[in-house]
Formats: sequence, structure tokens, C-alpha cells
Amino acid sequence: MNTRPNVNELLDEGFAMGGERLVALDLADTEMLVPNPSIDLLEPAGQREKWWALQAGRLPEGPIPDVASTRRIRSAVREVLDAHLAGRRPEATAVEDLNAASSAAPQSVRLDDGELQVRYHVEYGGNAKLAAIARETIELLADAEQLALLRRCANPECSMLFLAEHKRRQWCVGSICGNRTRVARHYEKTRKQS
Repeated sequence: MNTRPNVNELLDEGFAMGGERLVALDLADTEMLVPNPSIDLLEPAGQREKWWALQAGRLPEGPIPDVASTRRIRSAVREVLDAHLAGRRPEATAVEDLNAASSAAPQSVRLDDGELQVRYHVEYGGNAKLAAIARETIELLADAEQLALLRRCANPECSMLFLAEHKRRQWCVGSICGNRTRVARHYEKTRKQS
């Protein structure tokens, strides 16, 4: 359960995001906040199902969460991560939504062939996919070393979040936002020279 989609797979399916290490970040990035009004990449017919299918290799099996539940957990993830980046306390409802989603499908860990496996007990309720995303977000917030890697794209016209595995990483997707930023700088520089 570790196969994450790569940037090209996501772009080909209409998702302007980078295939982050955490599903929670990919989910938060399905809403583009900079345009006004914001753009919900899960909104067009069939896109929500495509996104969940692309993430299937790193999420527990089970039904795809409904639209309202997906939006609620996405909003909670975005709020707690944005709050961290802004240096403020997250809204209490966002923290409660994460805790509720995580605990709604109780989890247990097992050792299977020398590997840690997490089992979601959906027989007690909840959605395993949402519980996994909530748990991932909670674990990120509790890990100061990993949380220090959290960044927002340096492109002012982008709201995407990512974990900067390399200190020099500035953009969500270098071939998109990085190139746009470099082209804009070059255009501005040559325009001033003329």
C-alpha cells in the first residue's frame, strides 16, 4: 500500500498537483484556493472517482467516501496545515473533524511478514480511506521533523502544499509552477531592458 501516483498520471487526469508523499497533501491540493472563486478539482463529473482511483495503491480498500465527507476532511486537512504555515492555532472544528474521521474507523497494527500493517475496522463504522488520511495528517502534525518540511508553493498564483524533501524545493511541480515563475521573471527582466 505505497504506490503513489506520479505527477504525469495526475496531470493526465486533470489534477494540477505533484503526487505528494502523503495522500492528505494530495487531497488538500484538490482545491485551488488562489483563483476567486476557488476551483474544486474533484467537482467535474467523474473527477472524484478518478482521484480516489489514482490514490488506491496507498489507501485501504473500501468504498469511496461521499462528496460531503471528502470535502469535510479536505477542509480540515487544509485548515490545520495552513494554520501551521501561518503560525496560528487551527480552528477547533478542523481538529475535531480529523480526530472524528480517524476514530470513526478504529485501527490496529499488525506484523505481517516483517512489515507493519494497519487494519481499519470498518465493521464499527467510518470510512477507512478518510480514517487513513486523517491519521496521516495527525501523524504529520505530531512529527516536528516532517512538519518542518511542509511548504506552500512559491508561485504566488498557486496554493498547493508539499513536503520539501530537498531544501531547495520551492514549487509544487517544478515543470509547471517553477517554469511559469522563471518565464515570468525572464519576461519582466527583458521588458525592463527594452
